[in-house]
Amino acid sequence: MNDPSDTLPPPSEPSFRLLPGDPLSPVILHVPHSSRVIPAPVREGIVLDDDTLRRELDHITDAHTAELAASAAHSAPVTPWRFVNTLSRLVVDPERFPDEREEMLAAGMGAVYTRTTHREPLRPDGMDPAPLIDRYFTPYARAMTDAVADRLATTGRAVVVDVHSYPTRPLPYELHGDGPRPPVCLGTDAFHTPPGLLAAARTAFEGFGGTGIDSPFAGTYVPLEFYGRDARVSALMIEIRRDRYMTEPGGPAGPGLDHLAAALAELVDTVSGPDE
Repeated sequence: MNDPSDTLPPPSEPSFRLLPGDPLSPVILHVPHSSRVIPAPVREGIVLDDDTLRRELDHITDAHTAELAASAAHSAPVTPWRFVNTLSRLVVDPERFPDEREEMLAAGMGAVYTRTTHREPLRPDGMDPAPLIDRYFTPYARAMTDAVADRLATTGRAVVVDVHSYPTRPLPYELHGDGPRPPVCLGTDAFHTPPGLLAAARTAFEGFGGTGIDSPFAGTYVPLEFYGRDARVSALMIEIRRDRYMTEPGGPAGPGLDHLAAALAELVDTVSGPDE
């Protein structure tokens, strides 16, 4: 079977949007998993029927997180920058890496997914991920690297805040789904998450029933050019349990979204100052 991605036409527009904030803001709200959009040529390489794909998107999409980031940005005293993926993570997952660690590849959840959240086939065995990596992943990574570099050049530091959500009950693809599932999970990195940033997040989200650290999801996103090398780039992942703001899976947002936006704006305000 030929891989349709081998003949993908050039994209008519970028698969991401960089939405400018205040020139003096060091904060980038990164929203990588909010979209359900899959270009038609990429859809041809997915083996699910339309109904099954729709259900998969319900489970895998961090619904309403782009809206959350936008609301927080508009209400924050110092407007943060936003970097938003406009395509589904079923196209490519920009927060993986082409040489992703073995356990994620084994689960079919590398940069190009080959398995669903329920570990069923998503793409044909033996498909070549290189065309999707070249077409979508590499330009995204380059643009995010440039966005961070621009904040460093302008403000002397960059604060990357990843905005995610996760289901109340673990899905089969989760490698560490048997741990705590707090209302707000804060993913950290030993090098890139300073104590002040973590403390600010815990304070901002303390009204949502509690925060936890690195469970069920751990780590942060930092472009490879800076990862483990430049301490001026700080990062935190915010994972919000979906029952706190929406109907699962894939349903509408509820009033919790406004409260979360206010909390995220508070965090942005705190870390926009000279020290986080």
